[in-house]
Amino acid sequence: MRYQRFAVSLTALAALTLCLAGAALADDLQTVGDPDSLGFSARRLERMTSWFEAQSETGDPSGFVVAIARGGKLAYLQPTGFADHDKKIPMRPDSIFRIGSMSKQITSVATMMLVDEGKLDLDAPVAQYLPELKDMQVVKTDPATGDAILLELEPAKRAMTIRDLLRNTSGLVYAGPDFADPGFGNAVLHALYGAKAPFRRDKPIAPFVASLGTLPLLHQPGEVWEYSVGFDVLGRVIEVGSGQPFDQFLQSRLFAPLHMVDTGFSVPADKLARLVAVPGAQPPFFWDGDVAKPQTFFSGGGGIVSTVPDFLRFCQMVLNGGALDGRRYLSPKTIAYMGSNHIGPGSGVVPGPYYLPGPGFGFGLGFAVRTEAGVSPAEGSVGEMNWSGAGGTTFWIDPKENMFVVFMAQTVSQRGRIRVALKNIVYGAFEK
Repeated sequence: MRYQRFAVSLTALAALTLCLAGAALADDLQTVGDPDSLGFSARRLERMTSWFEAQSETGDPSGFVVAIARGGKLAYLQPTGFADHDKKIPMRPDSIFRIGSMSKQITSVATMMLVDEGKLDLDAPVAQYLPELKDMQVVKTDPATGDAILLELEPAKRAMTIRDLLRNTSGLVYAGPDFADPGFGNAVLHALYGAKAPFRRDKPIAPFVASLGTLPLLHQPGEVWEYSVGFDVLGRVIEVGSGQPFDQFLQSRLFAPLHMVDTGFSVPADKLARLVAVPGAQPPFFWDGDVAKPQTFFSGGGGIVSTVPDFLRFCQMVLNGGALDGRRYLSPKTIAYMGSNHIGPGSGVVPGPYYLPGPGFGFGLGFAVRTEAGVSPAEGSVGEMNWSGAGGTTFWIDPKENMFVVFMAQTVSQRGRIRVALKNIVYGAFEK
């Protein structure tokens, strides 16, 4: 009995310590601390400030926000340039950005919360939850060339699963003219998706998903990594699995408890002054939808707006193994599983012709996962989890270094060059 009382006391103490540690982590993400104590050179971090100040002078993009956290503490948080270049409105740490495909990681976490609760089965057919996606057909390929033959279809060898949606192996593609080029595998099929299953911002997600059931898949489910509307489908799956509209589920289960106070599918009137303007001469597809108005189509693949401080909290929760401020969102085993490579040897998955994770990276459940050192053009650690938004945002979580970085800007033309430079400057500022 004495031993049992002692064990219970230790358990209670451990729980209290975890709660206190979580609270400290949340507080520490509010104020920039001493970077030298966190293993960075403050002098070298100044290079980043100077570099981004020089970039902002070009006007595309005209402003940035960069944050670095390590060991649960904020080492760097710097807004640079303008949130609106024409109106000369300065960028703020809490400026609001269209985060594009960084919505996908939020959708992934929401999906896995329902998996943890037994409300969704990773390897169940999607049609179990969405019958309108049952018995989908697949475009035949030419055995000699491997090219798709659009007018010839065959049955799917197996149904697409929830896992397929999370790892981009569903066979679905992205829709619209911006994806109708040979780099995405089949220009005609992408254009067909754009014509038959367009993103309608004035319609809910359910009819969009139903329209996908009338279209063929480009690949057999589980065979090829192809970027797609799968995360938008997951938004609808979450609605069915949870019994809540997707936006309400995210607000009640993630955004509100995580204190992501400026994150959602639209920007309220009293916050519009903080919404970053889109620079001129940008491809219109990535800015489709007026986030200044309440939305009807809740895009889990790219429709969320957020701030650097909000996304810092999301990243800290993931780095913590699924918990923050004493509240658990996912099991640590689930986070580790999401951050494992699910398209590696033995998975049966072939990277598609437009493989966005890039060299040295595999793909987990919603995140790109670094599998090799020295292959990518940017520095980093094996085990890194990351993704980016088409409109210029990016983040990465480096468990080996107990660090994460959140970067936000609104640009399409300069995003690739800036992301590589950012990573190299961050790792170049390490002292230990």
